[in-house]
Amino acid sequence: MKKAIHYLLFLSININLFAATVVLQNPAVNQDAPVFSGIDSYGEQINLSDFKGQPVILEWTNHECPYVAKHYSENNMQAVQKMAQDEGIIWLSIVSSTPGDQGHINSVTANELTQSRNAYPSHVLLDESGEIGMQYGAKTTPHMYMIDSDGILRYKGAIDDVGRGMKFFSASLKDAMNYVALQIDDLKNANQLDISSTVPYGCSVKYNYD
Repeated sequence: MKKAIHYLLFLSININLFAATVVLQNPAVNQDAPVFSGIDSYGEQINLSDFKGQPVILEWTNHECPYVAKHYSENNMQAVQKMAQDEGIIWLSIVSSTPGDQGHINSVTANELTQSRNAYPSHVLLDESGEIGMQYGAKTTPHMYMIDSDGILRYKGAIDDVGRGMKFFSASLKDAMNYVALQIDDLKNANQLDISSTVPYGCSVKYNYD
């Protein structure tokens, strides 16, 4: 009996420690977006406040995630990035994978990926501590956030309505309802979006759980 109690106490302590390691916030839509600072793939410090007066889209990414790979191999993510760029919207791709885990990259690899995939991010942020990801409650790759020119978080969730599971890998992403692409005009004009929150899908963000 004592052994069982000790084991349960051990489990309880370790579960609590595990839970305390990664705490995901849950920022509210139509409220101020969490401010952050990070280093991009060229070693430049990037602050959300740098883009005051400009809309910003955040994309959590992991090039080794099959969901992300499909979005890029079908040129789906790049098409939305280019659409945003053409409208003067800042696009920040954020990698929150911890060192040694799936999707972790250095600056050289980040820039090689941007070039080889013909991608259009304004910056790629290397968030290996996971601090920015946890601030935003990023759970999956991809996980998308849309911030208007007033710094208000207008959307958080999936990039489209395809969803997880085998249907995703057999689906044509061109036929999907792309929540980000559909709402770029409203974001640009600082309007409240018709769709403000959806359930994200993809691979889990590889935070440091140690």
